[in-house]
Amino acid sequence: MPEAPATAVSPAGRPARKPQLPALTGLRTLLACNIVLFHFTPPHMGPFYPLIDNSYVFVGFFFLLSGFVLAYNYADRPELSKVDFWRARFARLYPIYLFSLLMSFTMLADEWHARSHGQFFAGVVLTPLLLQGWSPALATFWNTVAWTLSCEVILYVAFPWIIRLPWPKTSGRLIVLLVTVWALGLVPHMLYMHLNPDHLTGPPDRYSSGVWIRALKYTPLAYVGTFLSGVILGKLQAGLTLTQRQRTLIACASLLAMGVFFTKVVMHVPYILLHGGLLVPLFATLVIGLSGQNFVASTFSVRPLMLLGQASYALFLLHFNFINMLRHYHVPERLHVAAYDPWFSYAATILLAVAVMYFIERPARKAILSHGAPAAA
Repeated sequence: MPEAPATAVSPAGRPARKPQLPALTGLRTLLACNIVLFHFTPPHMGPFYPLIDNSYVFVGFFFLLSGFVLAYNYADRPELSKVDFWRARFARLYPIYLFSLLMSFTMLADEWHARSHGQFFAGVVLTPLLLQGWSPALATFWNTVAWTLSCEVILYVAFPWIIRLPWPKTSGRLIVLLVTVWALGLVPHMLYMHLNPDHLTGPPDRYSSGVWIRALKYTPLAYVGTFLSGVILGKLQAGLTLTQRQRTLIACASLLAMGVFFTKVVMHVPYILLHGGLLVPLFATLVIGLSGQNFVASTFSVRPLMLLGQASYALFLLHFNFINMLRHYHVPERLHVAAYDPWFSYAATILLAVAVMYFIERPARKAILSHGAPAAA
């Protein structure tokens, strides 16, 4: 996902850094860690279990953040070079993505036994090209969580045209547009609940499967509304003049609302709506609250959260296959630390993510960008 933003035009005509939004980097740490816990839930979570058990909703939060940061970064540029933009995105995403596939190459044996030969060979071709998300059946091929990258790529391809659309100029109209896009994004999910095209025998949940529910969960078109909501939010942020007190109240209110939702409400909400971006308004208000200097933003900007936030992309992309590999090869047992698992696996995954960020992501990114015109990444 995009990192801390940095672009404006200086009097000399060169890009000048916009104010940093470090709290959003810290926020990515918490989102990524919750997704790790969702996939590999430790015992005895008690009151945190409703949050962890529904942390799949934070994948949508990442799409919102992507649109927000890109709009914050690029919306006021007089010109946007598509080639430079796409090179920057490629340098940001693909090196770790390729590493994740190479690291988990042995997982292909499981795919071979689980799928038809036609599906297997299609997955082997589509997945390195980041096209697997267009096939509901193959979206989770090889690296289960990498379907998100397949969705991000098409949104990044479209972004240079999206950002040049005639967006509303006033905050009020942007808010109306944001609410409209959010509501329209929920329409396919509400239609699914009404029509039940997969002929499920009960209410859909995280274990339900079918062509249409997988399309809503994994394919790019399902996340266009959430990404566009983030873009609109980025445009809105540029025009807001909020005091520290106001941003503090907004951030606290959104955190309180999410706390109440996950402790009291989430069990009564249809799964398919949660997966469809129902919480986008709460996510949006939290982003606005954290996009300025205030007490809550400072709390999200502490050094450990910042470091892991910078490695959150690697953590998200590597954790699923890496932890499964640790279990497959009985690494905790061989190291005589099984009594401390899954915490050992979490720690090992975090260390791997940080190492990959320093020794693969950043050098590869620098090398790719050095072969083209300068571009903010």
